[in-house]
Amino acid sequence: MEYRYATFFKYLNALFDGILLASIILAFEFIIAPYALESAAISEVRFHVFIIGMLWFFATSRTKLYNQVLTNEAVPFLKRTFRSLLLFTGLILLLNVVLPGLLMDLSSMMFFVGIYAVSLFMGKILFLYLRRVHRKYWVDYNKTIILGSGSVCREIYDHFSVQRGQGSIIAGYFSDEKDRNLPSNLPYLGKPEEALKYAEENGISEVFSVLAPDKVGELKSMMQEADRRLIQFKFVPDLMSLMDKNAFLEYYGSLPILSIRKEPLQTKVNEIVKQAFDYVFASMVVIFVLSWMIPIIGLAIKLESRGPVFFRQLRSGKDNRPFFCLKFRSMVVNEASDSVQAKKDDARITRVGAFLRKTNLDEFPQFINVLLGDMSIVGPRPHMLKHTEDYSQVIDDFMVRHKVNPGITGWAQVNGLRGETKAIESMAKRVKADIWYLENWSFLLDVKIVFLTMIQTLKGNENAY
Repeated sequence: MEYRYATFFKYLNALFDGILLASIILAFEFIIAPYALESAAISEVRFHVFIIGMLWFFATSRTKLYNQVLTNEAVPFLKRTFRSLLLFTGLILLLNVVLPGLLMDLSSMMFFVGIYAVSLFMGKILFLYLRRVHRKYWVDYNKTIILGSGSVCREIYDHFSVQRGQGSIIAGYFSDEKDRNLPSNLPYLGKPEEALKYAEENGISEVFSVLAPDKVGELKSMMQEADRRLIQFKFVPDLMSLMDKNAFLEYYGSLPILSIRKEPLQTKVNEIVKQAFDYVFASMVVIFVLSWMIPIIGLAIKLESRGPVFFRQLRSGKDNRPFFCLKFRSMVVNEASDSVQAKKDDARITRVGAFLRKTNLDEFPQFINVLLGDMSIVGPRPHMLKHTEDYSQVIDDFMVRHKVNPGITGWAQVNGLRGETKAIESMAKRVKADIWYLENWSFLLDVKIVFLTMIQTLKGNENAY
């Protein structure tokens, strides 16, 4: 699929944003300091434009804002714009902390960012509207045929039927026999050996083959023939029969390797970034919060019931290695604590414990676990050893969540999946959320989860008991 103006609109978007950025900076500088555009101060203004422009260029290159501006759907495109603005703002704040006085004062810079954000979003919405109206003039639509039938053929047809902006029109399919399970508006055009002749005679520029791999000889012959006829030939393997999830393709030299998931934390740089964040955050909490919290809460726990201040429980950690997870004790000492989850109105919970659990204060000693390297600030919540043993037998992919350190909070928790698990389905939802986090980790995602956890703690959670 070729786009007539793909490169043109990529650079047009970048140019528009750059001109908008420079214009707002110049206008803003003139408003707060009318002398700024005089010859004596013009070099300083140019410097501000250059520095802020470079920060925006870096932010958009990291978020790939200008990639595929004609094919990205509206919501993902606006999400990229928001992520670019978020990173841009973070870079300005960081620069202001590291080199104060280099740019305008912080309050002025934040006001400028706000004006730019509103203007930028208005420009993007206008572009999306014009793209929707005029896309048929900007896109070269390819006529496409499919070799083979079955579920993969249906997936290709459904994809291009929904994503009409991606520039392909499915003319029909070729198979040894007509597939009654395919949509009636997807024409059956004949047998596979007739496909390339039909393509050449009917202006077909693209062929998707979903034929079985056992026809490798036939496929190689058809690929060579397609090259001679200047027709693009694309092979679509039937991965759905092997796995029920998205696959990730990478190359070791010229060798293609197919993985069932992408794990950003397998990259050493990402692992170091996460560990640094964990250590700094946990150190601040231990020094500035736990240093006075432990004596106060410890005294309250001791006054109400006999037993230790801390509750230590073996839980499953990274690579399924057990570790002692620390909590403020919220129950009376009981023999079932390592096998029975807390329930609503559980008689074992003390009055002090009920307050601690409701406010999540019982979890704070786990910041010590973070410093010991057993846990992370953000990650899948650790389970009792018995739960790991039981659930791993009945939930697919349950053990995948143990590829990273367990967390004090996690993606599942900020999405309401916390508290007692009364059914297998509720635990399966947590596992799905944990694996999504593992596959989509980023530093900004960790910051977002910490921020959402703080908000939920202040608001309270009905599942916290």
